Amino acid sequence: MRTRRIVLAAMFIALGMLLPFLTGQIPGIGSRLLPMHLPVLICGFVCGWKYGLAVGFILPIFRSFTFGMPPFPTTAVPMAFELAAYGMMTGLLYSLLPKKTGSIYIALLSSMLAGRAVWGAVRFIMLLAGTKFSWALFISGAFINAVPGMILQVILVPLVVIALQKARFAAEERR
Repeated sequence: MRTRRIVLAAMFIALGMLLPFLTGQIPGIGSRLLPMHLPVLICGFVCGWKYGLAVGFILPIFRSFTFGMPPFPTTAVPMAFELAAYGMMTGLLYSLLPKKTGSIYIALLSSMLAGRAVWGAVRFIMLLAGTKFSWALFISGAFINAVPGMILQVILVPLVVIALQKARFAAEERR
């Protein structure tokens, strides 16, 4: 079971490395689709909170060092904490909630809010270190610019999680 989760987590990292290349081909909206968020959110559901947290933290930093995007440290560091929160929260909440379809949505939406709060907190801490950040930048970055990606997440993540559960890729017991 552990080996299976490690392999799946590695596949989610690979997917997170590649998806931005696909969505980047859509001018004006590609980055707003939040392509690295999708595999992290799904990883939390499928592999559990520990793997979701690890994949979420590793992915933006690894991609930054490999491809130069997201820019390090101004974007990659807050994004690493944000995605780590997503992966951890989806896995943790889903393991605690009743195993119903509605629980997927509760865990997903709660995780989306928690991750954005973590992103804002890290950006605020970076403000103390000299980077620019304001309430308007928080609202814009966390919510307004992210609307297309948030819609995609609410539609796509539950469908993928349910399909993976039916295919028995999702762990029955998540720790």
